[in-house]
Amino acid sequence: MKNLLLSLLVLASFSIWMTSCGGGQSKIDEIKANSIKTPADPMADWQSNHGVGPIKAFELPESVDQALVTTGQGVYNAKCTACHKIDKKFIGPSPKGILSRRTPAWTMNMILNPEEMVQKDPIAKQLLIDANGSPMANQSLTQEEARAILEYFRTL
Repeated sequence: MKNLLLSLLVLASFSIWMTSCGGGQSKIDEIKANSIKTPADPMADWQSNHGVGPIKAFELPESVDQALVTTGQGVYNAKCTACHKIDKKFIGPSPKGILSRRTPAWTMNMILNPEEMVQKDPIAKQLLIDANGSPMANQSLTQEEARAILEYFRTL
């Protein structure tokens, strides 16, 4: 009887853990079902995608601002390294080479406005699916901090 109760307790605990930890495939299916229809390859037209948020368009200056790089590296190290690694995909994608895959405005909008981006932007939706439904946390950064991070990304 004691073994039966212990077995039931372990089974119940395992069931609760499985349903509450991340959501797994059902979370990904929910994201896909709630998404508006996107092109077959949402990444294909990235050069004209500025994302959803306060940054409508942004042109990078030709020269890198080293003071901004230093500030951006500090903000990145404090706020982003739990989910992003420089040289490899971790929970989120690597920022290395981001500006050859995304526009500066899109990158800043993803930093500043991740919740709305994953709801409305086709690239952000696909990245959420690629990250197994783990959304990017809103770090409540200012536009100046996002700009500094962007400048840091230019040096990676």
